[in-house]
Formats: sequence, structure tokens, C-alpha cells
Amino acid sequence: MLQELKRSPLYLILFAVMAIMLLPFFWTVTTSFKTPQEAQSYPPTWIPKQLRWQNYIEAWNAAPFGRYFLNSLFVATATAIGGVITSVLAAYAFAKMNFIGKNVLFYLLVGTMMIPGQMLLVPNYLTIVKLRWYDTYQALIVPWVANVFGIFLLRQFFRTIPDELWDSAQIDGCSRFRFLWQFVVPLSKPALVTLFLFRFIGSWNAFLWVLIMTSREEMRTLPVGLYYFIGEAGTDYHLLTAAATFAMMPIIFLFLVAQRQFIQGVARTGLK
Repeated sequence: MLQELKRSPLYLILFAVMAIMLLPFFWTVTTSFKTPQEAQSYPPTWIPKQLRWQNYIEAWNAAPFGRYFLNSLFVATATAIGGVITSVLAAYAFAKMNFIGKNVLFYLLVGTMMIPGQMLLVPNYLTIVKLRWYDTYQALIVPWVANVFGIFLLRQFFRTIPDELWDSAQIDGCSRFRFLWQFVVPLSKPALVTLFLFRFIGSWNAFLWVLIMTSREEMRTLPVGLYYFIGEAGTDYHLLTAAATFAMMPIIFLFLVAQRQFIQGVARTGLK
């Protein structure tokens, strides 16, 4: 009991920080149910006087959000799956195989994470144009299939797997590739789920690259579609917040479903 009382100030601080972080989301969700007049009233009301569910229908029909959702779902899923596959192969090589210059190559690879992505926009854009991939799904997926952070994350996890397991498998005639997919991958489920969530969320929220690489409306993903919708909706805050709410719902649902694996993956890879 005394220990709990000593921790009370810490709990209060954490609760206050949580409330501050959740406040914008709470305001967005509540505003999405308000009438147009109440959404623009001052001082603002936190709780809507009446729930206006048709805001979601109006926002959905005001722009081709169905197409935006499908594009985001396809691009995010393909990027996440491709990122997991390439990261597994590279991370296993850095964690469990010995070759000349392994550590130097790994440190150089990790060092590229320090380069701002904006510096690479022009050369990447020119490469995409040369390949004639502009305004295609290839431009939105292929450049992001390989991911340095994913390699680093899985390498840290693979290093926790005992080398004796490979020695035993090698005695039984197991190849490197078979050992990877039949032993290492099943044991690394939390880390793989964590990486998949990171890659999916990052691709789902990607804005600048998609904005530059697309010009047709049917190729836009949800963040870019919301950007153009803001210009079209203007001061219709009840529609803007409704669109923002159903845009973030899939990410919240995905995290709630996989939160246990996500937390295990972060904890076991040593990330804070």
C-alpha cells in the first residue's frame, strides 16, 4: 500500500500526459458528430448536443474515398509484406552469417537512416520517371520494399536466437534457407508482427512521396485524398473531422488486434 502511494504522483503525471495526447483525437471524433453550426460555434463545445451520423455519409460521398481506401490498403499491405520479406533475408545474414566486412556494411547501412528523406526526393523522382513508373503502383510500392529500420529491428531479434539451434539443425542436414523459414521465422513472430505494423502504418500515412508521384485522382491514397478534400470542403469542419476519423480507424483497429505481439516485439528487440 505504501509503495502504491509513493507511485501516485507518477500515475497522476502519466494520466495527465495521456489526457493531453488524447485531447485532439477526442475533439476530432466529437466534432465529426456535430451539426455544421455547432462545429463552428465559439466557444467550442466538447460534447455534441445531438449525434449527426449523416456527417460520415456526406463526407464519404463528397470525394471518392472508397478508391482512396482501396489504394491505401493495397499499397500499405504490399509495402509491409515486401518490407518484411526483404528485412528477414538481410537481417538473418547480418545476425547469423559471417562474411568479410559484415559489421562495416551494417554500420554503413544503419548510417543511411541519418539522411533526411527529403534529400533523396529529386534523384528518386528522376529514377521513377526514367523507369516510366510515374503515376503507377510500382512507384508507390517498390522504392519502400527495402527498409533499413526493418533490417535493424529483425537483426536485433535474430541475435537472441541461440546459435546452438543452427548447429543442431546443421547436423541433421538443414540448409540455411530451410533453417531460416522453418525455425527462425516461426520463433520471430512478435518481431515480424511489429515490423509489419510499422511498415503498414508508415505506408498508410505516407503523404509527400504519394503527392509527388501521383497526378490522377484514381491513384491517390487516403492522406493525399484528405489533403485535396480539405481544399474542397473548406470550413465544413463536421465533414473534415468525419473524414479524418474514418481514415484513422483502420490503423487503430489493426493495433488493437495485434497489440500483444507488437508489445512483445518491441520489448524483445530492446527498442524503447
